[in-house]
Amino acid sequence: MAADEDRQRLDRWLWHARVVRTRAAAADLVRSGHVRLDGQRVTGAAHPVKLGQVLTVSLNAGVRVLRVRGFAERRGDATSVADLLDDITDESR
Repeated sequence: MAADEDRQRLDRWLWHARVVRTRAAAADLVRSGHVRLDGQRVTGAAHPVKLGQVLTVSLNAGVRVLRVRGFAERRGDATSVADLLDDITDESR
């Protein structure tokens, strides 16, 4: 992350948080309208995500509700995901 450490591109965050396998898949997911940010549909992969925002992501496996806790400069292993998000899927139902 370069200038702003309090925000990150939506497609990068989804990829770093291991919601999808590739950044291209993250961009496609956003462009196809399967991502909501604080309840509003987002269709731009470059849309900024900020700390504390809530993402609702519709995937083949179901809907996930995620709160942004942090950002990463690189995609880490599965254990590093806990630093990036809170999975609040069950809380939102």
